[in-house]
Amino acid sequence: MKFKILSIILSFSLGLSNQVHSEQESKGNILFIMYNAKTYGDSDIETGTSFAEIVYAYDVFVKHNYKVDFLTPDGESIHLGDYYKAKYPLQYRYFNDSGFMIRLKTTLKPSEVNPKTYKAVYYVGGRAAMHDVPDNEAIQNIAMEIYEKKNGVISAVCHGTAGIVNLKTNNGDFLINGKKVNGYPDAFERKEKPYYEEFPFSIEKKVNKHGGHFTYSANGWDSYAIAENRLITGQAPTASAKVAELVVAKLQKNQNQSKNN
Repeated sequence: MKFKILSIILSFSLGLSNQVHSEQESKGNILFIMYNAKTYGDSDIETGTSFAEIVYAYDVFVKHNYKVDFLTPDGESIHLGDYYKAKYPLQYRYFNDSGFMIRLKTTLKPSEVNPKTYKAVYYVGGRAAMHDVPDNEAIQNIAMEIYEKKNGVISAVCHGTAGIVNLKTNNGDFLINGKKVNGYPDAFERKEKPYYEEFPFSIEKKVNKHGGHFTYSANGWDSYAIAENRLITGQAPTASAKVAELVVAKLQKNQNQSKNN
C-alpha cells in the first residue's frame, strides 16, 4: 500500500514538473529547412537528409525553450536513407519517439510558412541538400524575410550550406558576400564515388564565386563552426549542436540589445 501511494506521489510530481516545463513561455520559433529528395538528381543513387544534423541541433533548441518547425520543398516526408545511426543514444531516442518522427513525415511546405513568426532558420545537411533547395525561390524568400525583416539568423551545417549560397539581400548582393562561410569542404568529398558526379555544384567553389570566403577545419569531424554576425555555418554533423548553440547565443544577444534600446 505504501509503495502504491509513493508511486502515485512520484508520478504526480513528475507530471507536474513536465507540465511546468512545457508551459514555460517559448523564446520563439526556429525553422528547420530539410529535403524531400530520395536520390541524387535524376540518378537512382540513394541520398537523404542527415538525421544527426536534425536531432543534435533540435535538442539544443528545445532545451533552450525554442519551438521548432520543419519545412521541405514539397511539405511531405523527408527521406533519411542511411543517415540514421542507432548506435548513437540521442539519435536512437528521437528515432523511437513516434511523435517526433510523425513530424518529420508531415513537414510544412513553403506556402504554409509565415516568416514573421520565426527568429532563425537552420539548413540541415545530408547530401539531399544539394538537389532540393539551392534554387527554390519560395524557400529563399522565406529565409531572407526572416533575416532582413525580422533581424533573424540564418544558419546551416555541412551540405546544408548549399541552401544559402544563392541567397540575396534586398540590394541584390549575395548574402555570403564578404563573409567567412563554412560547410562540407571539397577536401573531404569522395570525388571518386558516383554520387559526386551528380552534384550540381561544389559548395566550396560556389561560396567563393559568390564573394564568400570558404574556410574549414583540416582536422574534420570536429565542432568547427563560424559565426559572422547573423550568419552561422558549421562543417560536419559533429558541428550541429555548436551551430545551434551559436544561434541561441546570437538570439539572446539580439534580445538583450532590443531591451536596452
